[in-house]
Amino acid sequence: MPPVFSRQISRFSNWVQQSTEGEPRAILSTRPSDDFMSRAVSFTDEVSFDNYSLFLHSQRTFIYSGEFHTFRLPVPDLWPDILQKVKAAGLNSVSVYTHMGLLNPSRGVVDFDGYRSLKTLYEAALEAGIWLVMRPGALPYINAETSAGGIAHWATTEVAGRLRSNDSDWREAWQDYVLGFIEETSPYQITEGGPVIDNEFQQAIGDTYFQDLEDVYHASAIVVPLTYNDPNQGANFINGTGAVDLYGLDSYPQSFDCSRPTVWKNVTTNYHDYHERVNPAQPYYFPEFQGGAFDPWGPNAPGYANCGILTGADFMSVFYRQLWAANAKLMSYYMIYGGTSWGAIPFPAYKTHYQVYTSYDYGATISEGRTLGSKYDELKRQGFFIRSSPEFYKTDWIADSATGLAVTSNAAIFATYLRNPDSGSGFYILRHNDSTSTAVTDFDLSVSTSQGDVELTALTLNGRQSKVVVADYTFGSSSRVSYSTASIYYASVIDERDVILFFGDKDQSHEFSMQLTGTSLGGSDGDLLSGFSITTSGDNSVVSVAAGVEPGIVTIHDSHTQLVLFADTVTASSFFSPIIPGDSSNPFRTFWGLGTNESILVGGPYLVRTADILEGSTLALTGDLNSSTTVAIVASSSVHTVTWNGVKMKTRSGLTGKGGFVAELPFAGTEVSVPVLEGWKFKDSLPEIGSGFDDGDWVMANHTTTNIPQKPYYGDGRILYGCDYGFCENIVLWRGHFNATGAEKSVNLSINGGEAFAASVWLNDVFLNTSYGNSTNNQNKLEETDDLFTFPDGALVEGDNVITIVQDNMGLNETRNTDSSKNPRGVRGFKLDVGNFSDWKVQGKVGGYTGYPDKVRGVFNEGGLFGERSGWHLPGFDTSTWESRELSDGLPGSACWRWGLGQPYRVYLFVNGWMMGKRVANLGPQAKFPVHEGILDYSGTNTVAIALWAMEENVILSPNLQLVVDGVYEGGVGKISTNNPGWSAAGRVVRDHEEY
Repeated sequence: MPPVFSRQISRFSNWVQQSTEGEPRAILSTRPSDDFMSRAVSFTDEVSFDNYSLFLHSQRTFIYSGEFHTFRLPVPDLWPDILQKVKAAGLNSVSVYTHMGLLNPSRGVVDFDGYRSLKTLYEAALEAGIWLVMRPGALPYINAETSAGGIAHWATTEVAGRLRSNDSDWREAWQDYVLGFIEETSPYQITEGGPVIDNEFQQAIGDTYFQDLEDVYHASAIVVPLTYNDPNQGANFINGTGAVDLYGLDSYPQSFDCSRPTVWKNVTTNYHDYHERVNPAQPYYFPEFQGGAFDPWGPNAPGYANCGILTGADFMSVFYRQLWAANAKLMSYYMIYGGTSWGAIPFPAYKTHYQVYTSYDYGATISEGRTLGSKYDELKRQGFFIRSSPEFYKTDWIADSATGLAVTSNAAIFATYLRNPDSGSGFYILRHNDSTSTAVTDFDLSVSTSQGDVELTALTLNGRQSKVVVADYTFGSSSRVSYSTASIYYASVIDERDVILFFGDKDQSHEFSMQLTGTSLGGSDGDLLSGFSITTSGDNSVVSVAAGVEPGIVTIHDSHTQLVLFADTVTASSFFSPIIPGDSSNPFRTFWGLGTNESILVGGPYLVRTADILEGSTLALTGDLNSSTTVAIVASSSVHTVTWNGVKMKTRSGLTGKGGFVAELPFAGTEVSVPVLEGWKFKDSLPEIGSGFDDGDWVMANHTTTNIPQKPYYGDGRILYGCDYGFCENIVLWRGHFNATGAEKSVNLSINGGEAFAASVWLNDVFLNTSYGNSTNNQNKLEETDDLFTFPDGALVEGDNVITIVQDNMGLNETRNTDSSKNPRGVRGFKLDVGNFSDWKVQGKVGGYTGYPDKVRGVFNEGGLFGERSGWHLPGFDTSTWESRELSDGLPGSACWRWGLGQPYRVYLFVNGWMMGKRVANLGPQAKFPVHEGILDYSGTNTVAIALWAMEENVILSPNLQLVVDGVYEGGVGKISTNNPGWSAAGRVVRDHEEY
């Protein structure tokens, strides 16, 4: 059955205030001006490093980061939401790919408007206090499960030379993009008071090619280090031609099989040895380490929930601390937030790689819907420990259990010993020797302290758990922990006293030894709950916590000089430690270590975003709630008033006699009612099969040469590849004309659309059949077909006959060699059994990649259906003359619809003009599509349009599309504007196809 469009309009009047639309603006650039094309001989000393770690403004810094692709969240007002959540977990950096295909949609055009903006990201990161590692790609490839790996589609067809090489026409092709990136980025480097500290590229092919790129950056105003992400332990670009300033390693130790989420691989055990062998003079850097996994098309695809289990909190506990054990001090987790591969962003599988569908949730720490769960709690536990432990930023790797370190009583436990060479602080990183083990294992541990070796007894590691035991750990201004089997969540100075929060699992015992100083504010420290005890050992107090104590937070010691707290793991994980910004004149006032060293503790809320001290005595907190909660705060004793999102809280004293507050935060729990999607309007979207359709304004497909290396299989020499005619993305239509003699019985067509594609074929108005590409999930990878289409009796007409092909282009392959993204998407073979074709015509999205009218949503948003070309999916299009027909009633005629896996249909979901989902029902798995505020207007009129493509005749199907609310949260980042331009006749097909 032909594709049809249905539209539904509803008003979300009960949500937030409507925002005004801004006019789209494209920035066109050919070359940047000369004033930013001069560069120092080497990278700035404001970003430097030794063999231990990075220095920012001469301060030793542990880079703890996560990957975030702004183009996968096309609402710039929501970017602060991700950055604040990253900051709230204790991280200090974000790594960001930029996408040539979106920024450089055609030759000579570079567009940094809207969701493509870099300046908006840079300003948001500066406000949040998050460093940025920018990743514009290796001339300019990013991979990232995106079509062509991020290479602009136009380049895959216009460039005759090899992609990702030093061929002259490829070099000319990437200049605008790279120089545009430099122009946008250079004013926001750390040297200019901005957040950009690193410029990273990866996966280059050839050293001279890589050097070519570096020379461009070296001749520019980019003065931060250039770094490299090596996808394997290949020791690439450390020395010689193309060598970068700082080498890094990419690692995905669990791989990507989410179908068996509890089946683990062992940790990689040679990380440290590899670093010592290839670049020991530099700090150990992991620009990409596994933070989730992608999920493929396919009938048995497990879905991203399983990917979140595969790389869940236990994986993070073991595998992330394995990086610590390798002495790595710069690391970024891919992804921290995955987002949505809307429109034509996804790529089709190539060889061993899986294709991805619309969702790019990735099982990441922050879900596609921007919600937080157990992975976020584990990230906080690690992030706050790192932020609290500057002595951990400089450690020597001493030994591990494989090299003779004999400190555990049980061979099932593997230990690595790191030590700070200046302070002597020791860090024992513990895991199971078999890191896949689910056993609960008890053991003793011998640790070295300044007071001698200490035998610690009755330690426990649960299955798939790792922890750090510290020795001679200093914190605050003058406090020292001799040893601790309890983990450290937070350690710093609050109100001129040293504050530390220990934690541990409630089913394990814990012990720490430290000197407790100062006179207690709350009476005797012996007034502890059952299960806690304090004994003395010389000048130290030994605090013991028995297994099975009641969960909660306990004040161990509270004096004018110290506050010592202990909590079970769950309770500790409810705490946040927002920083208090420094002096307003400091551009880095929100950056921990450079602009401020002041922080507080806040426990209880779902999320604490920011904190500030106003007028010296008001603590202003912002954050989110998802339920009513009790809030516990440790702050300065100068605080007399506490506000939450601007509302004064009624507080009482608690946790400590100095600067401690407890309050109740009520959650209104407002029910959000969403409209039922009804009142649908319907119209056929394939007039091209009608006898009167005139394709005179379509593009004549008459090329006989192509830069795409995969040539046609058969035909008459004409090239029918969509990209060669400007139509690379989404649905492309082909019409082949021939004069019938009556002897024709069939046509043979070879169609290439990428894995999981489909192409339906008609002779005149008679449906012939559909060719199907297959999916990676069932290991039957198929990106092109070669099928015989037989003509039914009576289908031929006298004179001109037309073969119409509706083909779904699933994207271009990622590049595994210099030209594997140059794909022959289209018709690779055409042949009638009798006679020849006369004209072939082609039509994709209106205007192609050079003249598409929707500059706001961009080149990847639309395809070539008549409804798309006419703008039926856009807000404001007049559907008053359309037929009223409920979606559940299906199509007119013999076919009706049922929404379910295995059914042969496709749905293209447009929300306020944005293609936010592609449903492939015969493959699956995705049937639910998150749509963010900013795409949805929470207080205005919203338009939902779907293109429904039935790929077989007489199949019982019945679709159902509903709005659902996944959760309600109070808080947020403020007003979210929309940028959803409505319909305009400019550049659109304005004629009504009823004339056909």
